Amino acid sequence: MRTTVGIIGAGPAGLLLARLLHNAGIDSVVLESRDRAYVERRQRAGILEQGTADVLRAAGAGERMDREGLRHDGIELRFDRTRHRVDFPGLTGGRSVMVYAQTEVCKDLIALQLREGGPLLFEAEALAVEDAGTDAPRIRFRHEGREDVLECSYVVGCDGFWGVARKAIPAGLTQVFERTYPFGWLGILADVPPSHDELVYARHERGFALLSMRSPAVSRLYLQVPDGTDPGAWGDEEIWDELERRFETDDDWYLRRGPITQKTVTPMRSYVHEPMRHGRLFLAGDAAHIVPPTGAKGLNLAAGDVVTFARALIHRQETGSPELLDAYSQTCLRRVWQAERFSYDMTTLLHRAPGATAFEDRLQLARLERIASSRAAETDLAEAYTGFPFGAAAE
Repeated sequence: MRTTVGIIGAGPAGLLLARLLHNAGIDSVVLESRDRAYVERRQRAGILEQGTADVLRAAGAGERMDREGLRHDGIELRFDRTRHRVDFPGLTGGRSVMVYAQTEVCKDLIALQLREGGPLLFEAEALAVEDAGTDAPRIRFRHEGREDVLECSYVVGCDGFWGVARKAIPAGLTQVFERTYPFGWLGILADVPPSHDELVYARHERGFALLSMRSPAVSRLYLQVPDGTDPGAWGDEEIWDELERRFETDDDWYLRRGPITQKTVTPMRSYVHEPMRHGRLFLAGDAAHIVPPTGAKGLNLAAGDVVTFARALIHRQETGSPELLDAYSQTCLRRVWQAERFSYDMTTLLHRAPGATAFEDRLQLARLERIASSRAAETDLAEAYTGFPFGAAAE
């Protein structure tokens, strides 16, 4: 097999890239190790930045998102039994976010790819990227019980942290930056309408809590728990009781309870691999960087990466200049590090670290009070949350 761009991974990044390339008349092949059903039910992110939603619309993949997604114009910060709303449009010149689950993004992009795009091979396991430093990289993969080779002009690894793409970059050329947090998130899905119409981020002396949603009928909630917690060790009523404690306020707000359909624990870590490019191999999304979920940046960073690559390749095709492709890593990493900074700030602002002192507790409250009382501090949060601009790549 031969194609211009070999894409490893049919998550939202790989699928969006295939769509952007198709719209530009550039052929690609997508290899995905899992089956279609798994990809379409894989629960991950649920918040789309303004720029990500705009890119999906421009790519022709926004119709169902705009019909079924939930536009959010703010979030609520909750601390010391008080509530403070951050007004996104009022602070950012009209920007907002969209609550639309990654599963739904993938369903929309898969349907478009199978109907209009190039080959999308499920249960096609990438085994290695070969000759990445040359003008003719290859992806060795296994599909339908036999090994095959995909010859490419470019390879984009959208295959996550455990994928093969990053391994093709020589270790002597790389630098890794990482931080592991001593806590995780116990997350639940519950068949109950959300208890608030926007996300609620709660800082409490017992630990962080987040109220989110997947739809008007399904709530998504999280509790800070010690690293390594077994989700099965928490009973349903114990979870609801703890959520109620951490969301408590001095007004008449109350938490709706309902049947819990899923429990998971998400570890918290920050990770950046530099560079994000080697020869004609380009890394995107979790293959190159991971952020703690507090800032809602993971999927959006991946979208930014593939938009940057697509723009650079289109520029190469139209002008013959490799300038933007050569700058891919540097361009992406500027945005990545701003997202890492924001995610770290949100995590340390809202989570109580094991063994935290009274001094550290008061500093957290002082930082939250500063956001609630300073338009400049509040604007900084709103601008980062709604998304660092893609620049010309989003146009």
